Amino acid sequence: MIFKFKKFSINDIVSVLSFTVLSLSFFFPFDSLPFLIIAVLFLALGISSAVHSAETIANRVGPSLGTLILALSVTVIEVALIVSLMGNGSEDASNIARDTVFAAIMIVTNGILGVSIILGGFRFKELAYQSVGTNSLMGIIAVLACLTLVLPNFTTSSSGPTYDTGQLIFVSVASLFLYGALVWAQTKTHKSYFESHTQNELDVLEKQEKIPSRNRALLSFITLVLSLVAVVGLAKLLSPTIESGVIYFGAPKAVLGIIIALLVLAPETLAAVNAAKINQLQTSLNLALGSGAASIALTIPVVSVYSLMTAQELNLGLDSKSSIFLLLTFVVGAFTFASDRTTTLSGVMHLTILASYIAMTLMP
Repeated sequence: MIFKFKKFSINDIVSVLSFTVLSLSFFFPFDSLPFLIIAVLFLALGISSAVHSAETIANRVGPSLGTLILALSVTVIEVALIVSLMGNGSEDASNIARDTVFAAIMIVTNGILGVSIILGGFRFKELAYQSVGTNSLMGIIAVLACLTLVLPNFTTSSSGPTYDTGQLIFVSVASLFLYGALVWAQTKTHKSYFESHTQNELDVLEKQEKIPSRNRALLSFITLVLSLVAVVGLAKLLSPTIESGVIYFGAPKAVLGIIIALLVLAPETLAAVNAAKINQLQTSLNLALGSGAASIALTIPVVSVYSLMTAQELNLGLDSKSSIFLLLTFVVGAFTFASDRTTTLSGVMHLTILASYIAMTLMP
């Protein structure tokens, strides 16, 4: 069968250009400043292109399979960046996965939610959402965060903030099981718990999001593959430069985790904010908290396998300062989502937590 594509989108062009930049790196000196700048630019564009292609495919195949495609695509990108930096063998390589996952949690639960609530609150004064579904999402993230980032500090089978092999395997399997249960609840058994109250705006949103054609979905699959290959390759090539840049500016190594999380979550942030602007806070919550759950539940198992295969130490336990931020995030989140309404004030509280986290990371 011959597929005829009438036109290519900007996203298609970006994915091809990102792959082209990766290909050129094998023929031109990669350490030149102009090429480094171009590579960084197309790394960011490649991430955005991959997520957009995955979303297009998700709209075509439906929510059940689409949710997995989007989550797996984002996880591939996040893991590629983490593993690339871990493979450099630097002194703090064992902390990169922990710092990235923790940064992702702080960004989704405080940054994306904070901005979405504030922008939506300014326009609509009061925002509605499904408290049952939202609290389920927060609960999943809380359990995953405690299992992967807090509990390692209190185990005795291995020294330091680590798990031994058996514990690492168990936590990885438990994380995957929890995420699978979440996806099943969102798409099958309790789908209504994650839908918006504001049906009028939801109808408008559904009309705006037309189901892509089969040809469009096929082309998006091709661009998704190209973008993921480009992102993984450019991440591997750029990882020493990114790490050197952090050292050059004298920033703490934990900043690497924030940089990776920001790159990966940028497209999700834009989608969540756009949904909040049309009084679709539930959509914003699903995007943000769903990304946070996937960031832990899918990244930790893959990184754990990499750690076991390479015999590289993997520090997962947070220090006391980060643990306090994690506790504060979930306590404030419980107050924010205690009812089925929220206002701008809640968004301000969450953004204050995020700003404090970033400030204390830069000024430890």
